[in-house]
Amino acid sequence: MKKRRVLVMGSAILLAFLFSIWLNQPDLDLDPIAPANLASATTEQVRAGEYLVRAGNCAGCHSASGGAPFAGGKAIETPFGAVYSSNLTPHDDTGLGRWTDADFYRAMRHGRSKDDRWLSPTFPYTSYTNLTRADSDAMFAWLRALPPVDQAQPPPTLRPPYELQIATRVWRALYFRPAKDADIAAMDRGQYLVEGLGHCAACHTARGALGGPRSANAWMGGEIIGLGWDALPLAGIVDTGDFSDLELASLLKTGVNSRQAVSGPMAEVVFHSLQHLKDDDIAAIVSYLRRLPKAEAPAAPKVPQVSADERAALRKRGAVVYGEHCADCHGDDGEGQIRKYPALAGSRLVTAASATNALRLTLDGGFPPSTDGNPFPYGMPPFSHQLSRPDIAAVLTYIRSEWGNDAPAVSVVEVERR
Repeated sequence: MKKRRVLVMGSAILLAFLFSIWLNQPDLDLDPIAPANLASATTEQVRAGEYLVRAGNCAGCHSASGGAPFAGGKAIETPFGAVYSSNLTPHDDTGLGRWTDADFYRAMRHGRSKDDRWLSPTFPYTSYTNLTRADSDAMFAWLRALPPVDQAQPPPTLRPPYELQIATRVWRALYFRPAKDADIAAMDRGQYLVEGLGHCAACHTARGALGGPRSANAWMGGEIIGLGWDALPLAGIVDTGDFSDLELASLLKTGVNSRQAVSGPMAEVVFHSLQHLKDDDIAAIVSYLRRLPKAEAPAAPKVPQVSADERAALRKRGAVVYGEHCADCHGDDGEGQIRKYPALAGSRLVTAASATNALRLTLDGGFPPSTDGNPFPYGMPPFSHQLSRPDIAAVLTYIRSEWGNDAPAVSVVEVERR
């Protein structure tokens, strides 16, 4: 028995030693990154960098409400606590002032900071790893041209053990592989923007218990952790008269088309990023989205069930509420008004398995973004102060099951939980 205990302890010590070596070794596939001479950055390179920073929607996370642009400090909520975005301005002590272009590219390509820390996966280096060195250098050149802002990055408020570097290292081992140059070169423009710079998978692919993307649910949408919204599926968008290439391009570029309007987090993406893209790039994105293979939809959240009798009662009351409060804008048959009020009949948002987005819009209201192509968007007022919770459950149940729509009913309890 004594020899056995010694053997077990020795094996445990050896495993711990080997694990320590693995944990602290450099990434085996991290290629040497040579510095460039950004002191001689051209005007064209800086302009290109501004376009790329917008395409990557860097302002969306690195600009806190009321704070200086790109100075960081915005809380990124996760199931494990909050992480705060870093300062991208060229301040020597709190920003990127002492960084080199090689440091910046290493962060984008390999998720490693200047001080060799493994960066939190809330920074989407799992997508940015697909960037070319030239694009990374251009982005860095533009960021270096910003006015420096002295704003330190607040420490994360993650629960143990998620605040430890070992947790990040384990996450990387499970979910991250740096891209290879050959794979990046093989991408067409649409794939490069969607899977790389645009980091669309960060929201449009469901996450598992450890925060890693579920490959089985790739591009099929799901809950956006910490924001209280759902991302709609990007895969399986059928090219129909209601969703032609031109209609989809208009939705991405202006926030509206003849039947739909973006809202919530997607409205911010259009406002900060997509509206600034060239038409050719928008077309490339649309082309790539058409090619995404449809995968398994993530499981819908568990909600209180509604009996057949309760559903019928909700629908009856919902028809009355709809006629009084909704039909003037959305039409008697849910047809909407072109480029003003979205159609509800056949709407992917309305008929989603989860009623989260429809609930948020009904309770809190919402506006599409103001864009060059739609500078004065029509919005929806909040109804939380006008309608009772039973009436909200009724009208949503009616809308989700009328005009050919076929989605689960919304219970009063589900509305009360919001």
